[in-house]
Amino acid sequence: MGLKNIINKIKEEAEVLKGDASKDKVYSTENTYPDATSARQGFEDSKRKLFDVNSWSDLPGINSKFVLYDQHGNELNRPLTIPGCYIRINLPGPTPENWVRVTDVHEEENIAEFIVHPSEKPQPEPGNENVTEHFFAKEASSTFRVELKGNKLTAYEIGKNEAINNKGEEAGDRGLANTLLAEGGWAGVQALQWNKLTSYLVHQTESKSN
Repeated sequence: MGLKNIINKIKEEAEVLKGDASKDKVYSTENTYPDATSARQGFEDSKRKLFDVNSWSDLPGINSKFVLYDQHGNELNRPLTIPGCYIRINLPGPTPENWVRVTDVHEEENIAEFIVHPSEKPQPEPGNENVTEHFFAKEASSTFRVELKGNKLTAYEIGKNEAINNKGEEAGDRGLANTLLAEGGWAGVQALQWNKLTSYLVHQTESKSN
């Protein structure tokens, strides 16, 4: 690596640490079926897994905990059906809980997906909505998608604008913790977590309860 590339790399990492840079990442897993009938059944099962967010917590090995909530902070023991719900995400280890809000739920004949953004914690009464309880800034998004093309079933986690939430009111008192989490803890498990999830969604990895 030349000196210019090294300098550019250092500048890039410095911008990330300050929260001035963002990253886009895509994780996906495929499963090809022998015929259209089995592929269609696989897709219908994938949709069930996709929207049953609470079941994501049961994946084996190192895994985050995912819990679905309504807008008032009540835990929901049912599949995700409409936008406006929240998901609490607890990463492996002693880390702060992180919250995302579901902003879109979309279904077509051969595709199903939902989109989340980092958010405040849902509360029974209006609270401090200026603080984003997540290590990524609120402009970041994750799209969780399953798609059927011919006999090929694919699951995606599409992360966009993944900038660290460590500046201003949005970070609250979590600025340093968010930086360490995004650049340390999450960086170490991100690929493992989303590859495991996308494999599960296309039936390459089963949960503990299955």
